[in-house]
Formats: sequence, structure tokens, C-alpha cells
Amino acid sequence: MKKLAEVLKDWEAVIGLEVHTELTTLETKMFCNCRLSHDDEPNTNVCPVCLGMPGALPVPNEKAIESIVMAGLATNCEIMRHSMFYRKHYFYPDMAKNFQTTQGPVAFCMHGHLDLEVSGAGAKERPDDTVEKDADGGYVAPIRILRIHMEEDAAKMVHVGGEEGRITAATESLIDYNRCGTPLIELVTEPDLRTPEEARLFMEKLRQTFLTLGISDCSLESGSMRCDGNISLRRRGETKFGTKTEMKNINSFKSLHDALEYEICRQAEVLEEGGIVYQETRHWEPSRRRTVVMRVKETADDYRLFPDPDLAPFDLTDEFVDRCRARIPELPDAKRDRYMADFGLKHADAAQLAGDPAVAAFFEETLTAAGEKNVETVAKVMVNLVPSYDALTPAQVASLSALLAEDAITFAQAREVLDAVNGAGEDPAAYVDAHGMRQSTDEGALGAIVDEVLGRCTDQVQQYRDGNKKVLGFLVGQCMKAAKGSGNPKAFNKMLAERLES
Repeated sequence: MKKLAEVLKDWEAVIGLEVHTELTTLETKMFCNCRLSHDDEPNTNVCPVCLGMPGALPVPNEKAIESIVMAGLATNCEIMRHSMFYRKHYFYPDMAKNFQTTQGPVAFCMHGHLDLEVSGAGAKERPDDTVEKDADGGYVAPIRILRIHMEEDAAKMVHVGGEEGRITAATESLIDYNRCGTPLIELVTEPDLRTPEEARLFMEKLRQTFLTLGISDCSLESGSMRCDGNISLRRRGETKFGTKTEMKNINSFKSLHDALEYEICRQAEVLEEGGIVYQETRHWEPSRRRTVVMRVKETADDYRLFPDPDLAPFDLTDEFVDRCRARIPELPDAKRDRYMADFGLKHADAAQLAGDPAVAAFFEETLTAAGEKNVETVAKVMVNLVPSYDALTPAQVASLSALLAEDAITFAQAREVLDAVNGAGEDPAAYVDAHGMRQSTDEGALGAIVDEVLGRCTDQVQQYRDGNKKVLGFLVGQCMKAAKGSGNPKAFNKMLAERLES
């Protein structure tokens, strides 16, 4: 098959996503009082309602509806004041009542949008003539959101003996109904995405948003957040949609990107050979790096959707929506912009710190301890060092940042210090002093060493003055050796350059 870049010269990929997110931070299920469970023994949190027993009536979870309204407001959706639940019928063991309670044509949240900032290598996937790019090759892609609707999740099925957990070749299938009835929101985009990287970034941004709202743990590994990708191709310049295929239950950012990339290239090969792309659901096999057919795609008529007679229509009041709006914290994009404006951080660093609410809280607590005069160093430590450690405290990071800001240690030494104090509770400054690691910046003491090195390294001095600036590194090394590691390399570098240029 052709590579993605070659395919996208002639074909335009049309991608839409369906992102399913369990509201894991709630205490009970969507339509009953069963406790939400993720690690309990199978089938211990079930009742007649979530098992669909005759005569059992559902009662909606108000907190779940608050969560979906918050999700809609955070993604610029219109909150529909009047909506209702429908029954979506299908026959499969993961839903004992043989229908899923979901929403119909009008969802709680309709017609929103998010703007994607695409930069770096990912921006190169999109041909330059299809979008306006900035001087660095990046661009902003507006992605429309068709709807966010509420539904209940199905039971968890475990296929024993099958390949990669699939039912194919399985010796038996086990069903855990604990997950059945879990509140689930499904966000459906318009087909506005054009590259696998845009799809990956959209899902990543959505995860950051929902984590900030506190409505879900958004764990792709455990399945509380998962994605279906719809993909079709059309010739560049055409407006009519091609036949789409659906990638089902993608559970990682990498798998989403790779599955879409493969499917784009596969469809292009089929079409260029005169074949037909069929509307079907396909499965991504990461180990074989290919998609395979699961089933021919159903249509809406196959589900026999009709209003649920056991659930009254919803009429959301302005007061209810305003209460949800008041609960929305500062979102990642706004926090990123504040970090850039208030602290002068670079866009990439500010985005990384603001993207995860736990990281942002840690950063701001560290700033409180370190003082804003060290904000640039704190940000550098948070971005480049802290992600490698899991048991540091804000006070430790603030102490380490102060050491770096005053050139008491190097970045290489900082890693050594963090290795030692991570999880131990020891103050980095105390550790540095106890182990004789603090470097001197005293100009008098270091100046004598610099003069001694220049006096005996006359060949290198002449090379520098003849234009070989790289020799400065050798001279810094000689100074560090003479100081037995106690001198600050930045100070040596500065003093050497001053003397050599004079």
C-alpha cells in the first residue's frame, strides 16, 4: 500500500468520531441505585432495573444529567431545554433487556465546537494547500460537534481463549453486568477531521476537558473512555462523501491514529484498483497493524428506535443550566493562555502544564512555595524532570527549582537529586549540601581557575581566537576538572568567553 502522505496528495480523508465516556465519578448507575463498580466481584452490583426484569421501572440520575450539561457547556454546545429518552433495540448478551436506553434525535447537548491547534510533525500530515498554515507550519482546525447524548453502558464481556480478547476462536464468553447501566455520554463530531493526527488531538483535548470537569477518570486502558472512528475518502476537490467504514472501540490515542492511517491507505488502494468500499464495521488489530471486518454496518432502522414509555420527557430549566455552568472550572485552553500571559511561559510548556488538572494544581502549589520569581525554572523542571518521578511534593520541586535558578546545581545533577529524594520526603537543598554538590559561583575563586586554565591551554586559546568557537567546551571542561566539580559550568562559560573576547 501507499504511504499516508502519498495517498493524501490525491485523496481527501473525511473523518468523524464518536467518543464514549463513562461518568465514573458518580456513585450510582443511570437509572437505578446500584453502585458504580469497576473492580468489584462480577455481577455483585445489579438489580431488576439494570437487568431489565419485567415490571422494574427506571429513575433517571440527576447528577448524570448535570454532568452531561457541563460537558456540553464546556464544548460550546447549545443545551436543549426539551429532550427525551428512546429505546434502541438489539439482541446481544451484554444488554439483558435487549434494548439500550439512549436519546433520540434531540440530545441534551447539540451543535457545539472545539478548535484544534495542530503543530509540529502532526501538522505535516495535512497538505499545505488544504489549510492556512502559520510560519511554523501549524494551523487551527475548527471541529463541529453534532451532539452529546446520554445513554447507559452495556455489560462487560470477556472472551476467553480468543485472539486479542475477541470472540473469534474464543472457547467461552463471560458477562459481568456490573457495568450495565453505567451513565455514559457519547459525543459525535461532524465529519470535519481530515487527518489521523487531527483525530488523535481531538480525543486528547476532549479527555483533558472532561478530566478538568471532574466527570470521568477518562481511562482509555480500562475502557471508561473509548472511541469509534468513521472514515471515508473522496478525490481532492470533490464535495460528495464516499462510503464510510467504522473503526470500533479504539482504546488508545496511538491506536486511533494508526487505525485511521491504515484504513485511509487501504481504502485508497481499493478505490484505485477499481474496487468498492463497503459500509461496514472493522476492528483494529494492533499486533498485525491492520483492520479486519467485524460485521456489515447496521442502519438506524435496524434498531427500531422509539420513545421510552417508562421515562417522561425532560424539560431543563434555566436555573438548572446556570447551576451547571457555575460548576465549570477554568478549562485547559483558558488556563494555558493565563500561564502565557501571567508568567510568560512558552505555548508548548503552558499547554503541557494546563492540560492535566492534577499537573496544573501541582504546578500552582509549587509556585506558591517557590515564589513567582522562579516561575520559569519551576516550569522547566515540571515539564522536563517531574514526569519521570511519581512521589515528589510541591515543596521538593520548589526547593530544587531554587537551586537551579541560583546555579547551585546543574540540570544533570538535578536528576541525581530527584532520584535520591523521590518518595523520601528529604529537602533537595539539604541533600545537595550533605553530599557536597553545591557549586560555587564566586567570581574571585572561579576567576583564578579560569586564568590558570587559559595560561596553560595556549593552543586552544589561539584556536578560539582564530574562529573555532567549539573549543570553548574543552576549556569549560578543564575548568570543571580543576575545580573538582565544585565550580558552576555556566559561570565558567561566561568568564571564559569574556576573557577570550577581550
